[in-house]
Amino acid sequence: MKVILTEEVINLGNCGDIVDVAPGYARNFLVPRKLAIYANKGNVREMEHHKGLLERKQKKLQNAAMSVAEKINGQVITIKVKVGENGKLFGSVTTQDIADLLKSQFEIEVDRRKITLGEHISTLGDHNAEVRLMSDARANVVVRVVDEAAE
Repeated sequence: MKVILTEEVINLGNCGDIVDVAPGYARNFLVPRKLAIYANKGNVREMEHHKGLLERKQKKLQNAAMSVAEKINGQVITIKVKVGENGKLFGSVTTQDIADLLKSQFEIEVDRRKITLGEHISTLGDHNAEVRLMSDARANVVVRVVDEAAE
């Protein structure tokens, strides 16, 4: 089934792309979340008409994402956690925790699904996380995990 993407979808395409997806994926996920519309003749014609407007909007979003990526690239965010014996955490640090820290420290709202961890964070120390703001705008942040009792 062909759909027109109205927003960037990871591993699928960018805004304005016409992609072929499974009917259930389009019907149950993309269209209800307004990530895509069905690619019928009227919608394709309308999308071609609005292509210039979409390109300008995409360019503006890309520039904003690049400036945010430059702002947080290489930054160190610190999270205090409860620790058991041998420096093991009770639980682990999640991407939602990192997104909350980015919002509180840098006033940048990032969806947790756009944060990628190399491995699960379940020990003290420094860990790397990649933040994908857009397809070309990526930033690497260092997550420093410290014991809250050591303070």
